[in-house]
Amino acid sequence: MDKRERLEAFLESHDLDSVWFARPNSFAWLTGGNSVIDREGDTGVAAVGYDGDGVTLVTNNIEADRIVAEELPDLESDEVSVEQFPWYASSLTDAIEDAVANEDQAVADVDVPGFERVDPTALRQPLTERDRERYRELGEQTASAVEAVCRELQSGDTEHEVASALRIALSARDIEAPVVLVGGSERAQQYRHYTPTEAELGDYALVSVTAQRAGLHASCTRTVAFDPPSWLAERHEAAARVEATALAATQAEATNERRGDGSDGTAGDVFAAIQNAYDAVGYEGEWEHHHQGGAAGFAGREWIATPDHDATVETPMAYAWNPTVQGAKSEDTVLVTDDELEILTATDRWPTTTVEAVDRELELERPEILDLEAE
Repeated sequence: MDKRERLEAFLESHDLDSVWFARPNSFAWLTGGNSVIDREGDTGVAAVGYDGDGVTLVTNNIEADRIVAEELPDLESDEVSVEQFPWYASSLTDAIEDAVANEDQAVADVDVPGFERVDPTALRQPLTERDRERYRELGEQTASAVEAVCRELQSGDTEHEVASALRIALSARDIEAPVVLVGGSERAQQYRHYTPTEAELGDYALVSVTAQRAGLHASCTRTVAFDPPSWLAERHEAAARVEATALAATQAEATNERRGDGSDGTAGDVFAAIQNAYDAVGYEGEWEHHHQGGAAGFAGREWIATPDHDATVETPMAYAWNPTVQGAKSEDTVLVTDDELEILTATDRWPTTTVEAVDRELELERPEILDLEAE
C-alpha cells in the first residue's frame, strides 16, 4: 500500500475530510522535502494536507516559491494547490485552520483550533520502496562518515573535538545530526548517554550518532580502542549478541513464524526476547539501565520497545536496536523484511565479527572493536 492509499484508508476509516502534517518529519514523509528553517521549533514553515483528491500546501509568502520549486520531490506539481499567507498576518496553524472549510472534519499532527490531534506514526509504517532506496543511501553515507572520523582518532582527542568532526563529516554529505554522542573510556562506563565533554578519549571510545536526511533517521555506534581494558571485548560481544537476538525476534514476530496464530507480533514480544538474551549472555537486568531501541524511520525511533508495548512489528521496516552492557554498545540501523536483515549503516571498510543470536537460528556480522594501536 503506497502513501496515498494509506491516507485514503485513514480518512475513510475515521470519517474525515482531510489530514494535515506540519511537523517536519511527517511533512518529509509525504513530500520528500524539508520544511525546517528554525530547528528549535516543533513545526516547520509549511504544512501539507490531503483530502482524498490532492495535496494542499500551506506556507507564508517568504517560503512558498522555494518550497514548491525545491521541497516537493515526491509530489507532482499538478496535484498540489498552494495556499500562502503574508508572513506578518498569520501563524502556520491559523493558516491551516483557514484552509479548511468549517464543515470539514479534519485532524492534524499539531494543535490547530477546531482540529483533533493525530499521531501519524502508524501511517509512516511500513516503509515504501522509494523510502527504502533513500534509506540505503543515507545509511551507507552515515556509516562512511562515522567510520572515516573514527579511523583518525587519537587517545588525546577530546569528546568535543570528535563530536565536531562527526558533524562536519555528516554535513559534508548533506546529512544532519540530531544526536551525536562521544564517550571516552571513563565516561562511557559511567553513562549510557555520553554527551560530549572536554574529557579526553583515553583507552577507548564509543561513538554514536543518529543522522537525518529527507526525514529519514539512521543510527549507528562504533567502538575504537587504543589500549582497551581486558573486559571490553567480552562486553562488546555480549551487547552484539543481544542486538542480533532482537533482530531475529523482530523478523519472527513480524512474520508470525513463532506465533502460529495469525496475531500481530508486538514490540513487547521482541522486548521479552531481549530480556532473555541479557540473561543468557550473563548480564541479567542490564536492560534496566538504558532503552533498547525499536523501529526507526521518519523519527529517530518511531517507537521505543518496553515490556508489554503493543506497537505492531511490521515489515519492510527499519529497526535500530541499541543494547548496552556497561561500557559497551552495539547499534546499527537494519532494514527487516520477511526474508532478509539488511544492515543499512554498514560499509565494507570496518572489521566485523560473527555473533549468534540467543536461542534463534541466526548468525550476524556485527562491527568489531577497531584497535587503532594494532593497525
